[in-house]
Amino acid sequence: MSSQKQETVRRIAAPDILARKGGEPIVCLTAYDAPTAEILDAHCDLLLVGDSVGMVVHGLPNTVGVTLEMMILHGQAVMRGARRAMVVIDMPFGSYEGGKEQAYENCARVMKETGAQGVKLESGPTVPQTIDYLVQRGIPVMGHVGLRPQAVLTDGAFKAKGRTEEERLRVMAEAEATADAGAFSVVIEGVAEGLAREITAAIDKPTIGIGASSACDGQILVAPDMLGLFDWTPKFVRRYAGLRGEIDRAVAEYAADVRARRFPAEVETYFSKKPVQP
Repeated sequence: MSSQKQETVRRIAAPDILARKGGEPIVCLTAYDAPTAEILDAHCDLLLVGDSVGMVVHGLPNTVGVTLEMMILHGQAVMRGARRAMVVIDMPFGSYEGGKEQAYENCARVMKETGAQGVKLESGPTVPQTIDYLVQRGIPVMGHVGLRPQAVLTDGAFKAKGRTEEERLRVMAEAEATADAGAFSVVIEGVAEGLAREITAAIDKPTIGIGASSACDGQILVAPDMLGLFDWTPKFVRRYAGLRGEIDRAVAEYAADVRARRFPAEVETYFSKKPVQP
């Protein structure tokens, strides 16, 4: 990157996202490293340092094994690459469920050590009280209802939510409680279109859909999914690129060149300077 002083760019913040309720759709993607964040920053309103990093970067089977230190490390990297988009960091499993004080301590640490503009909490039954506690103390919070990845061990699998009347009422109640607690936006994951539309109409905060139809106020996807880095992607993902195949092609070409001694060529090789003739 250039060492020249760059023009100051105003970063999007929670009030800007909140003001988009019912307006122009909010564009969000996940980010986990500086160079990717730099590319996404020009196109996104919000970058989420998701705990999905455990699965798509570290190869974990789910998000339960993600640690606070991992989120801070990746959050710092994303903040070095993003200059304009709001950066929100997922609070990992076990970092906020133990009580409001525990949540504040860990969220404050994340905010201080990364410089991010907000945190995201999966909104289980006890979480709205924690959200209220955090917001009252100056921490912008994004909620998350519907399919909650951190609850995978309880649910047994990643299952869509709200298909029964009991589930619909529960998800709706959690969304309303999350919004009322002061969350500046609410992610809705893995629910039917009708429920997503109902939640979006019922709460006064922007809804960000992932597998929740176009009825939401914005959309988010896991960036490696939409870029085609994996053989399989969920039903709700649209692939906008096929980077897995492109990377495979490039590495195969590199390997062939090395084995045939075509790389490095003369243009890619350093040579001793010729002595200066008197």
